[in-house]
Amino acid sequence: MSAPLLMVLATLLFATMGLCVKVASLHFGYTAGEIVMYRGLVGTLALFTLARSQGLSLKTKVPAMHFWRSLSGVIALSLWFYAISKLPLATAMTLNYMSSIWMALFLIGGAVMMGGARVDPRLITTVLIGFVGVALVLRPSMSEDQFWHGLAGLASGMLSAMAYLQVTALGRVGEPEYRVVFYFSMGGAVAGALVSLATAGGWHGHTWTGAALLLAVGVLATGAQLLMTRAYSIGKPLVNASLQYLGIVFSALYSVLIFQDLLPWTAWVGIGLIVVAGLGATLLRARNTPQDEQHSVSES
Repeated sequence: MSAPLLMVLATLLFATMGLCVKVASLHFGYTAGEIVMYRGLVGTLALFTLARSQGLSLKTKVPAMHFWRSLSGVIALSLWFYAISKLPLATAMTLNYMSSIWMALFLIGGAVMMGGARVDPRLITTVLIGFVGVALVLRPSMSEDQFWHGLAGLASGMLSAMAYLQVTALGRVGEPEYRVVFYFSMGGAVAGALVSLATAGGWHGHTWTGAALLLAVGVLATGAQLLMTRAYSIGKPLVNASLQYLGIVFSALYSVLIFQDLLPWTAWVGIGLIVVAGLGATLLRARNTPQDEQHSVSES
């Protein structure tokens, strides 16, 4: 398949994963920690099997780097799943896709801290547009008791940006994609299990439907990661990054058709602004550091 088709399928799988997460939490009572654990277990087993079948090594010389990447990624994933369980699916997905805008903000902050480095005013503009979009998404589309859930979704995007930067660093020291995702999945399984044990109620019992949903979360996420990895390896990074925002469109369709989440027009305008700002930030970053686009293949 061509890279654009791979990206479209990957974003559809990620959006469908979000749908399964919401149904599993809303109708079957699974916590974010449990879902992260089962997602991690499926991913770990799948990538272990893939590595063994192809004779690939999972041994790493930089375990500390994997630890910090997994820590930020797992916390981001947990916050995102928590936001999905409490917010309209389109809203939670959009807040997580703020990661490109957070990365632009990190780039600006780094330039200021280094002193003397000129900050591209267009990059500042994209960040401002992005946060105007956030204000429009949050204020009209949720009640006061959902405010903290909105912050959780926003924090998931920020931590995802940090995880992406760490993935880039791992790539520069020669760590292959499958190994990065393997340790991330393993970290999710361990962290999710510990959180589930520490919280009231522990692990839930399973029905066939509930177990199928948890399995689907892991299979969809792993499949999407593999499709996206392939797309970035054979396609144009900017085209792939642009198509990645289709995940918001698919989630919005699920949100309206399945959950009847009727967001006000101002929230839809905010979603549009975040997409535009994210694409702008991606384009401007790529002009300065083309390799930076490779980060997106390992997390969602």
